[in-house]
Amino acid sequence: MAKPKNAITPTRTENFPEWYQQVVRAADLAENSETRGCMVIKPWGFAIWEAIQRDLDGRFKATGHQNAYFPLLIPLSYLEKEAEHAEGFATECAVVTHHRLETEKDPETGKTKMVPTGKLAEPYVIRPTSETIIGAAFSRWTNSYRDLPLLINQWANVMRWEMRPRLFLRTAEFLWQEGHTAHETKAEALEETKMIHQLYADALQDLLAIPVIMGEKTEAERFPGAESTLTVEAMVQDKKAIQAGTSHYLGQNFAKAQDITFVDRDNKEQHVHTTSWGVSTRLVGTLIMAHSDDDGLVLPPRIAPQQIVIVPVTPKEDSRNAIIEACEALATQLRDHCYGKEPLRVHVDKRDLGGGVKKWEWVKKGVPLRVEIGPRDLEEGKVCLQRRDQTPNEKSFISQEEFLLGVVEIIDDIHTSLLDRARRFRDENITACTDLAYFEKHWEDSNPNPGWLVTPWAGTREEEEEISKRLKITIRCLPIDRQDEPDTPCFMTGKPTKSRAIWGRSY
Repeated sequence: MAKPKNAITPTRTENFPEWYQQVVRAADLAENSETRGCMVIKPWGFAIWEAIQRDLDGRFKATGHQNAYFPLLIPLSYLEKEAEHAEGFATECAVVTHHRLETEKDPETGKTKMVPTGKLAEPYVIRPTSETIIGAAFSRWTNSYRDLPLLINQWANVMRWEMRPRLFLRTAEFLWQEGHTAHETKAEALEETKMIHQLYADALQDLLAIPVIMGEKTEAERFPGAESTLTVEAMVQDKKAIQAGTSHYLGQNFAKAQDITFVDRDNKEQHVHTTSWGVSTRLVGTLIMAHSDDDGLVLPPRIAPQQIVIVPVTPKEDSRNAIIEACEALATQLRDHCYGKEPLRVHVDKRDLGGGVKKWEWVKKGVPLRVEIGPRDLEEGKVCLQRRDQTPNEKSFISQEEFLLGVVEIIDDIHTSLLDRARRFRDENITACTDLAYFEKHWEDSNPNPGWLVTPWAGTREEEEEISKRLKITIRCLPIDRQDEPDTPCFMTGKPTKSRAIWGRSY
């Protein structure tokens, strides 16, 4: 069957940004809202986020963290206490200045309009992140070393006024989790930071089939107010980078600003050491760009709202009921199987629509496995399988008995296939570079999708910022598995260094 006229156009190679928007639209994931820069996440898109949330929440709780909730509005004075942190978010802050609306008639048009009145004595900032407001709570909760560690996470929305919004990747309001912890010693806080860093890397691989580079941000790219920022960097199909999650060691900076103290084991007052860490709905955008193709969304099985869709093929009315009953019976049997410790999610599409229309809808929505049962399949006890990690017209026929015995292996193989494909693509598009002339040529405008470069690095913050601004690139991270290599001259300064840096363009 030929592709429908509304198949994804343009293709990835023709116009990647527009292709992305069309995939989001075709899969019915989200849409722009009436509020500038904000999105409406539709049921299929929100179900993906719920699957991510469910998995991460389990991982957090398994490591001793508890969920809590903190105010949306942060007093401006709280941000002012931590100057570097506030400055880092200042241009993105939305500020509440009034607490009441009153009606007023426009003298020219005579129309009634709403006018803000009741100016607040102190403005509130809609949280861009919650270090300051949570720090205030921590200062009330912490008196003795016996109160530590505090291991808190919240699932919430935040607002950062985005000038160039793009669904899921950059919106003014987005959903996320933000973890905040307080510790007795620097060593414990650093251990927490590294543990969450690894947790994120594992979750992206296990859940989203996305391989990441684990590394540390340079001083220029560090979270405002942090002493160290660890990141997981993902490469998507236009070879740009996405910062998929970060874990920050905040030292005692926020503790001193928020007066978070405790009496230690020697009966002396000390400031706690804090961390913060988070991922957001940006992960949905990351997985779209990492796996999807010119036919639409491609979903790894663990986060697919429906992992298997069974489509009855009923060319004749007299066989319709028998085929639908067979499909329902198969679905019931499949739901007895578990994948990732959860029952398989199976849907039978009984809508009165043509088979081609149904097929392309589920292709575009990225369902990992489609199953068709028609009159001949019913007679022979077979099913027709179509995997989303393969081309849409590829199919195989196996007996229902064989399918039921091997369905979990098939689903897991789809995950492995997507992960291997993404890892292969990433590794093929990271190039070693030791020469400044080669480095600069790599980023020329004639090369629109240049991939990443890994270089020896011993430059200063000023040197990094100059070349980043000029070539419109950033150091994505200093990969943690490549920071003790043989001394090699820095490609820019010529100084010998064991450190390596990954450079790329990013979202």
